[in-house]
Amino acid sequence: MNVFSHPEFDNHEQVCFFTDPRTGLKAIVAVHNSSRGPALGGCRMYPYASDEEALRDVLRLSKGMTYKSALANLDLGGGKSVIIGDPRQHKTEELMEAMGRCLEQLGGRYIAAEDSGTSVPDLKVMGRCTTQVAGVSAHIGFDGKPSDGDPSPATAYGTFVGLKAAVQHKLGRNDLTGLKVAVQGIGNVGYRLARHLHEAGAQLWVYDIHQDQMERAVEEFGATPVSADEILTLPVDVVAPCALGAVLNDTSIPQLQARVVAGAANNQLERPEHDALLMQHGILYAPDFVINAGGIIDVFHGRTGYEPEKVRAHVETIGDTLNEIFTRSDRDGRPTGIIANELAEERFDHFPTQQEASLAKAG
Repeated sequence: MNVFSHPEFDNHEQVCFFTDPRTGLKAIVAVHNSSRGPALGGCRMYPYASDEEALRDVLRLSKGMTYKSALANLDLGGGKSVIIGDPRQHKTEELMEAMGRCLEQLGGRYIAAEDSGTSVPDLKVMGRCTTQVAGVSAHIGFDGKPSDGDPSPATAYGTFVGLKAAVQHKLGRNDLTGLKVAVQGIGNVGYRLARHLHEAGAQLWVYDIHQDQMERAVEEFGATPVSADEILTLPVDVVAPCALGAVLNDTSIPQLQARVVAGAANNQLERPEHDALLMQHGILYAPDFVINAGGIIDVFHGRTGYEPEKVRAHVETIGDTLNEIFTRSDRDGRPTGIIANELAEERFDHFPTQQEASLAKAG
């Protein structure tokens, strides 16, 4: 398994492999860029089919966090961690403690937060062995409700804000009543996004690999359940990918009937050039690392002093950022993802990394 020659390797500052035979832990941590601050990103637990698949995921996700934090104007770098294993079968407190010990070895260069397959309680268990976890402090959330630190509500709300901006730009409508939306993935974020859409009057079609989560959306939101093969190809206005990534590819994009793609999943494009393919098919793509930044915004404020109204206002700037990207894309005739990348790079390329800053200070 190659790292430096891996197609997803993008001059990552650090890639660490951890094992703990006693607990069965196998994990990878990647720090992509620390120019704006310590790398913060979710700790994902997933039953990857191979070590190569796990490496590919952590390299892509960590890079996405760099761009996400920059576009959200946060003093954070980009990092991610993955634990290889099925969270429903292999997760134990001992394994989470072992992961905490691994994080502590990194000396603060990477801070873990909740992600797919992990939860606030899991992060608290890791926190027994490290201080390098975030999103675990109870407070009143941006929505005025008690929060245990889970950033999912902010991620979902930011995605909803971004989806509305995309619908306004592409379809010319502010009212979501009757808007047809296909939501792929009804987990922590997808479920909350579906609730926002339902409350705004949208019609929903849903799919999730877990039948109970899909049935919940059917019962509570009157959603129509569909199969995995159908969810992306329905005659709807918006497709909202909210599960794992790489769902927009050579096969799926020509089959899309929606005119807007706006969802919370990370790395929705299988390859960067699929952004251009979406544009060729007349589909407006809300870059995932822009639209799903609500969670990282929430976690950042949790570390620096949480003021609910300030957090809500910050999350709502996601719509403003997307409008700037959409406008530039129309003006220049270039894909939205390329425009978003350029905006992000403008915000972190001129900053020294943590390592460079330390060397300069020592000198």
